[in-house]
Amino acid sequence: MQHWLMKSEPTVYSIDDLERDKVTSWEGVRNYQARNFMRDDMQIGDLVLFYHSNASPPGVAGIGKIVREAYPDNFAFKKDHKYYDSRSTSEKPLWFMVDVGFVGKFKNLISLDQIKNEKALEGIMVAKKGSRLSVQPISEAHFKHICKMADYK
Repeated sequence: MQHWLMKSEPTVYSIDDLERDKVTSWEGVRNYQARNFMRDDMQIGDLVLFYHSNASPPGVAGIGKIVREAYPDNFAFKKDHKYYDSRSTSEKPLWFMVDVGFVGKFKNLISLDQIKNEKALEGIMVAKKGSRLSVQPISEAHFKHICKMADYK
């Protein structure tokens, strides 16, 4: 099992939305490295830290898990959609998505500042200057430590 951090703006899709919906497709990823993580590495059962980006403050709001492995992002084929990409076809899809299921919500958000100031989280990608990747791997130790900080079992 691998562990991931996936970012979403809470005004677009939040942990509360995932709790309500139970499962969502993680579409619209248009970065090759993030796409490759989803397409090539994510597996059913992998755990996800659900991170609220562009929020005040940004931080980890809860946990999800991968419930469906990568499949073509059908929004890339829809000409009137904001995620449309004329280079992506059903025969040769360029972009992929996974389905994420709700696991739990933290009582309190673990802020980016808390993450940056926690010695045990040294080296975590989300705390690195200029790290804007919306899908990123994290170590099991970092995952467990953030859950511990949130008093989440």
